[in-house]
Amino acid sequence: MKQISTVCARDCYDTCALMVTLGEAGEVLAVRDDARNPVTQGFTCPRGAKDHERLYKNRVDAPCMHRGDHFEQTDWDNALSVVSQELGEVLKEHGPEAVLYLDYAGNTGLLTEPFPRRLWNCIGATLTDGALCTMSGREALALHYGDSYGISPMELLSMGLIVFWGFNAAVSSPHIWALAQQARKHHGARIVVIDPVRNQSAKSADLWIQPRPGSDVALGYGVVNYLIQNDYVDVEFIQEWTRGFEELKREARAWSPERVERITGVPWEQVEELGDAYGRAWLSATMIGIGLQKCDHGADQVRAVSFLPALLGLHRGFFYTNGNAFMIDVALISGETLTTKPPRIVSQVALADLVEAGEFKFIYVNGMNPAMTLPNLHAFRAGLSREDVFVVVHETHWTKTTEYADVVLPAPTYLEKDDLVIPWSHNYVRFSPKAVDPVTDSRRETWVMREIAQRLRLTEEWLYEDPWSAVEHALEDAFEEGDYQSLRSGEMLTLRMKPRSNYPTQSGKIEFCSSQAAALGFDPLPVQAPLDVEEGRLVLLTSATPKYTSTQFQEVYGPIPALLTVSPRDAERLGVGEGNIVTVANERGRVQMKATVSDAVGEGVVWAPRQSEGLAGEPLNCLMSSTPQEIGSGPRFNSTTVSVTRH
Repeated sequence: MKQISTVCARDCYDTCALMVTLGEAGEVLAVRDDARNPVTQGFTCPRGAKDHERLYKNRVDAPCMHRGDHFEQTDWDNALSVVSQELGEVLKEHGPEAVLYLDYAGNTGLLTEPFPRRLWNCIGATLTDGALCTMSGREALALHYGDSYGISPMELLSMGLIVFWGFNAAVSSPHIWALAQQARKHHGARIVVIDPVRNQSAKSADLWIQPRPGSDVALGYGVVNYLIQNDYVDVEFIQEWTRGFEELKREARAWSPERVERITGVPWEQVEELGDAYGRAWLSATMIGIGLQKCDHGADQVRAVSFLPALLGLHRGFFYTNGNAFMIDVALISGETLTTKPPRIVSQVALADLVEAGEFKFIYVNGMNPAMTLPNLHAFRAGLSREDVFVVVHETHWTKTTEYADVVLPAPTYLEKDDLVIPWSHNYVRFSPKAVDPVTDSRRETWVMREIAQRLRLTEEWLYEDPWSAVEHALEDAFEEGDYQSLRSGEMLTLRMKPRSNYPTQSGKIEFCSSQAAALGFDPLPVQAPLDVEEGRLVLLTSATPKYTSTQFQEVYGPIPALLTVSPRDAERLGVGEGNIVTVANERGRVQMKATVSDAVGEGVVWAPRQSEGLAGEPLNCLMSSTPQEIGSGPRFNSTTVSVTRH
């Protein structure tokens, strides 16, 4: 047997180093952790542990063309000739804006995700703003800090308090969760989880706080007020490194215990307990979950929560995402800075409306399953089904999106190609060699991009640059020690990060009262929006489950369960019992699910696994709004309201 060290390329906080075990015939027998990475720590998650099975299941084996109600296999030359001909005709008749390149982070390798955009940047195709996941939170932090990066996961080991705010780390980031548990075990760090759902993290926390969905601005102001009133704030730090404190203090003063309790549903005693924990900890980390900003006013929630470490004298004492901290020229890799044809950028969240309206005549999908992951899915799927749109999907496995394709092209998994994966939480990086030759007739994204470019007779030299040469140039100033050659030789290197005390705001300081927000027409301080829910409606929350990364791994673990968690009081009021079939509905769609009754959710709230399908195959995301948030254009998933009736 042979072992190869590589790196998981999935869209995940942890970006694990893995050891792949090969059999005598070169087949993958197992995928396990590589303990040499300090974040991976000697274990892998349920997804990574099953990659050796997923490699051989439900794969797209060869290029396929849609013929009537089925797919027929063809060869690569024919498939690419058809794709290039259709693309060329759309460019000629409708222009590049009618071409939509739709990608996301199904595989985050530099040669898989950003480099293939060179083709689409070259022709001036329409791209999306990529706001489906983290953008509203990133823009929120940038309003006050100039950028969104913060602490690194390994720093948790030195913390006295670790607060997971809207972040079910035990599921979404088991290695960050393990670091927090080590801090608790070895020197008594306290773990607090703030979440409307008693999830896996909340069950293991020292303190669980359960605010009403959408009330985190009020909770944040309550804690701010408590810290100020009890002299926990670092006055010298505030004077030297911040501006707008008096405005923040004035706003926080308006949040009395009674008002905070009324809006959040959190007893004031818990606010005091949280405030004392922050104020007395020798060092604290505020871990802001991506789910916190996936609601109507999610950006404001992130803004409010981020103030707490600054009041305590901590430079960027929060974590949200660290992708912007690294010195990597991703725009060079993608060709964004090489083209003279700036693309049209459209809202990723609002794509359903644009596609249904027929704005695009050619859609190319790479590294994404949008027919399951976008909001307002009935509209989006109707758009993909239009007779005047040609859809190409480059994919490793058969998915819901491939069902709508005119051409499906097989792609290799991360185990079948060389790549380089840049984490977005920690800063440990190593080359990712392929573990096995492709098990299907797949072609990697860089090859397909070049082939299409040649068939379109595009002449820009940077389209045909060796991808690894582009990566080498993009990494010139990226490492603390070592260089690109040492990386390719197999060394694990550490990425340089921007200084934590660097604040590229208008004032050069942390701005509690944001001048940039005011200039953009937003309130300079976070605003708690009214929590109005129509009578008879419940707030539907969704989040990740342990066995699935987005929609991946259903070929291993089966379908994502169509389960709806209902509180005991709501179940009694609705006449719903354990195991009953219920219809979850609103103006956008209807989904059938099996009810489970639990006090893990509060009254007025229901929870379902993210991106699941109903018992009749209806996508859960058909219920979600495709109207973007005002700040950052992010989604509103966790502000979805529904009626629930026994079926």
